[in-house]
Amino acid sequence: MMPTAFLDRLEKAYAEDAWQALVDSIPYAAYLGLVVDDSHDEMRLRMPFREDLVGNPTLSALHGGVIGAFLETTAMMSLLWKLKSPLLPKTVTVTVDYLRSSRREDIFAAGEVTKLGRRVASVRVVAWSRNRQRPIGETRTHFLVAEGGKP
Repeated sequence: MMPTAFLDRLEKAYAEDAWQALVDSIPYAAYLGLVVDDSHDEMRLRMPFREDLVGNPTLSALHGGVIGAFLETTAMMSLLWKLKSPLLPKTVTVTVDYLRSSRREDIFAAGEVTKLGRRVASVRVVAWSRNRQRPIGETRTHFLVAEGGKP
């Protein structure tokens, strides 16, 4: 069962376009410092660079788990943004492709809902730093969006 406070923030996000408050209510997303960039016609998140998120000090590259969590969170937020439903989707599978090392800079991610059925949804997310055409990683995530055929 989903906590009432989270449902209230989800309803507020839909009603008032208050997505940052929803992201801030997710403990790991808040720890990562994720910021909603709502100046675009898509769900886009930014993760500010922090030294304590580095996984390879030789390259100063972000830890792969941090990037994976950032991609999965962006997928969930992209789906919630598109669904406009009080039901929280359940993650079924996540496939992360690490394409290049991130550097000492903020990274961005944007999601696209590629399939939205009655029971299952698929979301593709791309993460980049300076150039969206040169992604550092991407993910394909599948969600259960309804149980027993109920929306």
